[in-house]
Amino acid sequence: MKEKILARASEMFLKLGFKSITMDDIAGDMCISKKTIYKYFCNKEVLVEEATEMIHNQIHEIIDKIVALDYNAIAENFEIRIMFKEMFKSYDTSPVYQLKKHYPEIHAKVMTRELDECNKCFRQNLEKGIQQGLYREGIDMETAVKFYYTLIFSINENTVSEKEAQRLELHALEYHTRAIATPKGVEELEKQLLNPNI
Repeated sequence: MKEKILARASEMFLKLGFKSITMDDIAGDMCISKKTIYKYFCNKEVLVEEATEMIHNQIHEIIDKIVALDYNAIAENFEIRIMFKEMFKSYDTSPVYQLKKHYPEIHAKVMTRELDECNKCFRQNLEKGIQQGLYREGIDMETAVKFYYTLIFSINENTVSEKEAQRLELHALEYHTRAIATPKGVEELEKQLLNPNI
């Protein structure tokens, strides 16, 4: 039952907002008593924290699956972007923005965890792209990773509309790729930008 509550609460938080969804809303939606929810989660903050951890794990499982498909480095970034776009397409408000605004302590924990995961993902992508001749050799890895990470998370934390956040993220991905791409990489980037699904 705990997993069911967590899964449904996560969906509701993402779709309708961390602040606006109450324990009553979750109980009503699931046709269970509020007492049942409190049996597993002593308060809403604990539920929000566990829900964000679950969402984080799901996202990184999907990213790992995309990476395992062995696309080239630039295509891989665009596949990950398409996954995020699909995952959050029905949400009006950026989940990261909501979390930062209403649960700053939980947001800070999530960001610390994300920093480690994203650093690893971005670094692996850079190394792969250099080996494939899509990114320039001699890139300052630390700086490239930090710039891109800062750009993406700044967009998510400061943009209320999820649609606008996704539009800006696409520009950030193009900007990041052009900054480090070889001529061969630019060709691949131009090809990816023609994809209507991005």
